[in-house]
Amino acid sequence: MAMRTPTISEQAHAVAAGAAANFPADVVAAFTADQAALEARGVPQNVAAPGSVMPDGELLDVRGAHTSLTRLRGGRPAVVVFYRGAWCPYCNIALRTYQAELVSALAERGFELIAVSPQKPEGSLTSAESNALTYSVASDPGNQIANALGILTEPSADSRAGQLKLGLDITEVNADGGSTLPMPTVVVVDAAGTIRWIDVHPNYTSRSEVADILAAVDAIPGDSSLS
Repeated sequence: MAMRTPTISEQAHAVAAGAAANFPADVVAAFTADQAALEARGVPQNVAAPGSVMPDGELLDVRGAHTSLTRLRGGRPAVVVFYRGAWCPYCNIALRTYQAELVSALAERGFELIAVSPQKPEGSLTSAESNALTYSVASDPGNQIANALGILTEPSADSRAGQLKLGLDITEVNADGGSTLPMPTVVVVDAAGTIRWIDVHPNYTSRSEVADILAAVDAIPGDSSLS
């Protein structure tokens, strides 16, 4: 009997337990407080709504060449994943799970899968190579698209101090040298470039599950039968 693949949530809980056991207590406390505060604030009120046009901007591919969501979609509908960076273990769980369980299912439906973060192109390349990703991975310098979607956030001062204590300076990995990050978000975009579903997770340890994404894709009349 085949073993059931753990959900993203189950994998994330395992990572969080490992961090709690291995990170300094003050760092764990800072991260936990930041996560709780993000969850309490919830989804921002100005998040783009289904029916609105998916924003775009000048992106960079893993080699640093200019591209955009429009070019990456190539006229096809798409699932666009916004993540924080290659340094985020919860992001890597989601990216790997989407590779294993979403790529083929979306291809059968005629959908592209695109992952976007604010990190430098070399960070995008790390994300793609370390997770063996076959889908498009792009950098959004300055969080142009995430800002237009209304999903931007920033780590608390204590959380930033904890990151620095662990050797991570997000101003060094972000393409614009800033510390703002997108809330983990999945957007389903139809072939016309209209947002059909948007799932925002303020608490970055939580992510959109594969089943929920496919349900949103299959709810789009016509697009799910494209080839």
